[in-house]
Amino acid sequence: MKLPMSQAMYPEELVQPMRAELTQIGFQELRTPDAVDESLTEQGTTLVVVNSICGCAARMARPAVRIALDNATAKPDRLTTVFAGQEKEATDRARSYFTGYPPSSPSIALLRDGQIVFMLERWQIEGRPAPDIARDLAGALEEYCST
Repeated sequence: MKLPMSQAMYPEELVQPMRAELTQIGFQELRTPDAVDESLTEQGTTLVVVNSICGCAARMARPAVRIALDNATAKPDRLTTVFAGQEKEATDRARSYFTGYPPSSPSIALLRDGQIVFMLERWQIEGRPAPDIARDLAGALEEYCST
Protein backbone atom coordinates (compact mmCIF):
# COMPACT_ATOMS: atom_id res chain seq x y z
CA MET A 1 0.00 0.00 0.00
CA LYS A 2 1.50 3.28 -1.08
CA LEU A 3 0.57 6.33 0.98
CA PRO A 4 0.21 9.85 -0.37
CA MET A 5 3.38 11.87 0.13
CA SER A 6 1.49 14.08 2.60
CA GLN A 7 1.44 11.13 5.02
CA ALA A 8 4.83 9.58 4.29
CA MET A 9 8.07 11.41 4.99
CA TYR A 10 10.29 9.18 2.86
CA PRO A 11 9.89 7.37 -0.46
CA GLU A 12 8.66 3.81 0.05
CA GLU A 13 11.60 2.34 -1.86
CA LEU A 14 13.94 3.91 0.70
CA VAL A 15 12.18 2.46 3.76
CA GLN A 16 11.29 -0.96 2.32
CA PRO A 17 14.61 -2.59 3.36
CA MET A 18 14.08 -1.24 6.90
CA ARG A 19 10.59 -2.69 6.97
CA ALA A 20 11.89 -6.00 5.65
CA GLU A 21 14.36 -6.39 8.53
CA LEU A 22 11.33 -6.96 10.75
CA THR A 23 8.79 -8.51 8.39
CA GLN A 24 11.32 -11.16 7.33
CA ILE A 25 11.47 -12.40 10.91
CA GLY A 26 7.72 -12.57 11.33
CA PHE A 27 6.55 -9.06 12.20
CA GLN A 28 3.20 -7.88 10.90
CA GLU A 29 3.10 -4.28 9.75
CA LEU A 30 0.23 -2.25 11.16
CA ARG A 31 -0.36 0.52 8.64
CA THR A 32 -3.75 1.83 9.75
CA PRO A 33 -5.27 2.83 13.09
CA ASP A 34 -7.87 0.07 12.70
CA ALA A 35 -5.13 -2.55 12.22
CA VAL A 36 -3.39 -1.23 15.34
CA ASP A 37 -6.58 -1.42 17.41
CA GLU A 38 -7.40 -4.89 16.17
CA SER A 39 -3.96 -6.26 16.98
CA LEU A 40 -3.14 -4.43 20.21
CA THR A 41 -6.44 -5.19 21.93
CA GLU A 42 -6.17 -8.95 21.45
CA GLN A 43 -5.66 -11.13 24.49
CA GLY A 44 -2.13 -12.38 25.06
CA THR A 45 1.20 -10.68 24.48
CA THR A 46 2.09 -8.36 21.62
CA LEU A 47 5.52 -6.95 20.85
CA VAL A 48 5.35 -3.59 19.07
CA VAL A 49 8.40 -2.09 17.43
CA VAL A 50 8.09 1.57 16.48
CA ASN A 51 10.46 1.41 13.53
CA SER A 52 12.36 4.41 12.25
CA ILE A 53 14.71 5.47 9.50
CA CYS A 54 17.27 6.74 12.02
CA GLY A 55 20.66 5.19 12.60
CA CYS A 56 19.88 3.94 16.10
CA ALA A 57 17.00 1.88 14.67
CA ALA A 58 19.35 0.39 12.09
CA ARG A 59 22.36 -0.23 14.32
CA MET A 60 20.68 -0.95 17.62
CA ALA A 61 16.91 -1.46 17.77
CA ARG A 62 16.21 -3.80 14.85
CA PRO A 63 19.30 -5.96 15.48
CA ALA A 64 18.46 -6.10 19.21
CA VAL A 65 14.94 -7.31 18.48
CA ARG A 66 16.29 -10.05 16.21
CA ILE A 67 18.87 -11.14 18.80
CA ALA A 68 16.32 -11.16 21.62
CA LEU A 69 13.82 -13.24 19.65
CA ASP A 70 16.54 -15.66 18.58
CA ASN A 71 17.68 -16.18 22.17
CA ALA A 72 14.54 -15.90 24.31
CA THR A 73 12.80 -19.11 25.30
CA ALA A 74 9.50 -17.26 25.78
CA LYS A 75 8.02 -15.47 22.78
CA PRO A 76 5.13 -13.02 22.45
CA ASP A 77 1.92 -14.19 20.82
CA ARG A 78 2.19 -11.47 18.17
CA LEU A 79 5.02 -9.50 16.57
CA THR A 80 3.90 -6.14 15.19
CA THR A 81 5.47 -2.96 13.91
CA VAL A 82 4.54 0.58 12.92
CA PHE A 83 6.86 2.90 11.02
CA ALA A 84 7.31 6.41 12.43
CA GLY A 85 7.40 9.01 9.71
CA GLN A 86 5.55 6.79 7.27
CA GLU A 87 2.17 5.77 8.65
CA LYS A 88 1.58 8.68 11.02
CA GLU A 89 -1.97 7.79 12.03
CA ALA A 90 -1.10 4.15 12.74
CA THR A 91 2.01 5.18 14.68
CA ASP A 92 0.05 7.72 16.72
CA ARG A 93 -2.59 5.09 17.50
CA ALA A 94 0.06 2.58 18.61
CA ARG A 95 1.65 5.20 20.83
CA SER A 96 -1.74 5.85 22.44
CA TYR A 97 -1.43 2.38 24.01
CA PHE A 98 1.92 3.28 25.59
CA THR A 99 0.33 5.04 28.56
CA GLY A 100 2.81 7.08 30.56
CA TYR A 101 5.48 7.16 27.85
CA PRO A 102 6.14 10.09 25.50
CA PRO A 103 6.39 9.47 21.74
CA SER A 104 9.72 7.89 20.94
CA SER A 105 11.23 6.31 17.88
CA PRO A 106 12.61 3.88 17.71
CA SER A 107 10.97 2.20 20.66
CA ILE A 108 9.99 -1.31 21.67
CA ALA A 109 6.86 -2.03 23.67
CA LEU A 110 5.45 -5.24 25.09
CA LEU A 111 1.73 -5.35 25.79
CA ARG A 112 -0.25 -8.02 27.58
CA ASP A 113 -4.00 -8.06 27.07
CA GLY A 114 -3.81 -4.56 25.57
CA GLN A 115 -1.88 -3.05 28.50
CA ILE A 116 1.75 -1.98 28.37
CA VAL A 117 3.98 -4.06 30.64
CA PHE A 118 7.46 -3.18 29.29
CA MET A 119 8.94 -0.33 27.26
CA LEU A 120 12.29 0.51 25.78
CA GLU A 121 12.37 4.16 24.75
CA ARG A 122 14.82 5.80 22.38
CA TRP A 123 16.96 7.03 25.28
CA GLN A 124 17.35 3.39 26.39
CA ILE A 125 18.30 2.31 22.86
CA GLU A 126 20.43 5.13 21.48
CA GLY A 127 24.15 4.66 22.09
CA ARG A 128 23.85 1.15 23.56
CA PRO A 129 25.10 -2.00 21.86
CA ALA A 130 22.40 -4.20 20.34
CA PRO A 131 23.31 -7.20 22.55
CA ASP A 132 22.70 -5.12 25.70
CA ILE A 133 19.31 -3.96 24.43
CA ALA A 134 18.51 -7.54 23.40
CA ARG A 135 19.30 -8.75 26.91
CA ASP A 136 16.82 -6.24 28.39
CA LEU A 137 14.15 -7.26 25.89
CA ALA A 138 14.77 -10.99 26.33
CA GLY A 139 14.38 -10.54 30.10
CA ALA A 140 11.01 -8.89 29.59
CA LEU A 141 9.93 -11.65 27.19
CA GLU A 142 10.86 -14.25 29.80
CA GLU A 143 8.98 -12.39 32.51
CA TYR A 144 5.80 -11.53 30.62
CA CYS A 145 5.49 -14.16 27.89
CA SER A 146 6.16 -17.34 29.88
CA THR A 147 3.19 -19.65 30.15
